[in-house]
Amino acid sequence: MDSARTSAYDDVRTASRALATEAVHAGREDLARQGLHAPPIDLSTTYPSYDSRAEAARIDAFAGDGAALDGPPVYGRLGNPTVARFETALARLEGAEAAVAFASGMAALSAVLLARSALGLKHVVAVRPLYGCSDHLLTAGLLGSEVTWTDPAGIAAALRPDTGLVMVESPANPTLAEVDLRAVAHACGSVPLLADNTFATPVLQRPVELGARLVLHSATKYLGGHGDVMAGVVACDEELAGRLRQIRFATGGVLHPLAGYLLLRGLSTLPVRVRAASTTAADLAARLAADPRVARVHYPAIGGAMVAFEVHGDPHAVIGAVRLITPAVSLGSVDTLIQHPASISHRVVDPDDRRGAGVGDRLLRMSVGLEDVEDLWSDLDTALGARTPGAPEVKNPHRAMS
Repeated sequence: MDSARTSAYDDVRTASRALATEAVHAGREDLARQGLHAPPIDLSTTYPSYDSRAEAARIDAFAGDGAALDGPPVYGRLGNPTVARFETALARLEGAEAAVAFASGMAALSAVLLARSALGLKHVVAVRPLYGCSDHLLTAGLLGSEVTWTDPAGIAAALRPDTGLVMVESPANPTLAEVDLRAVAHACGSVPLLADNTFATPVLQRPVELGARLVLHSATKYLGGHGDVMAGVVACDEELAGRLRQIRFATGGVLHPLAGYLLLRGLSTLPVRVRAASTTAADLAARLAADPRVARVHYPAIGGAMVAFEVHGDPHAVIGAVRLITPAVSLGSVDTLIQHPASISHRVVDPDDRRGAGVGDRLLRMSVGLEDVEDLWSDLDTALGARTPGAPEVKNPHRAMS
């Protein structure tokens, strides 16, 4: 079977794959034919070539449209084979034409803003809440951008001739607020919609299918899944991907090959991890909602492994009292993490803007991992402190039905 027919065969074969199958096999289809099982890690920063004229032609082509280079690599800042496998897999999981990986989620967002600004489109329309550092990057104008904050209903009216991007996060960090991505995409008109899909992951939501042109992930979170890799990635169409590759080459925000390998490995268990953690999170959200020590629980209709809740008492006391749950920033790991957004992840947001977006001083954000639900509830129950005399003990609300 020649290479063209093999490629066509693979395209047909993968078109009907389920997400769980794609997560395991995307980016790895060529390994068996090479006599390999695990993807190789290519740590080279540069690559030999005895044909400098051909290299010049390839570099000229990249400068023109940022397309991924055909043939062997040239230099690590232009691309890496291990990272490319992860990009291929993530694009397939998100249903996008391409994906471009970066050294962090913020590097990925910065590249998007720079790519749009380079076209003279410096204005951004955004909906709060966003991740705190994303909010800060837009509000401070550190990359020369200007932002108009609005609610979803006000997006169309906020657009200007120089609007280069509309940005939303759904479910949002940290309140888990959701927006109708299809309606938002319609309101954007011809302006690209960037949807931060870090919390939902492609397991629960594929924004490209709803009209988004760019899908952002802090790959540090669920895509890696084990708290041992930092990365960002943007899934998008090939035209936008070319621009992002050019920005990445010029600014140097490249992903290390070892991180690319760990991310590709993380994707293989992504559906299993997200679905298992989501089941536990829904259980804990129901228990917290029934607990008199908790004022309010935020859990998205789409589901997922994130739970936010507001306590009547001191949230800092809860943070200090957990023993099984890890009190730490970040999320999406196999172990459960809890943090106080107003003190950490959203500290850089103006207090009035923070509270206006629903990030109150008593709000806690919990990323539920893969531990047993009863062990997690026991730790939360202790950390929440003494109950009001006579208050009933909160048990598993689903236990009676099982």
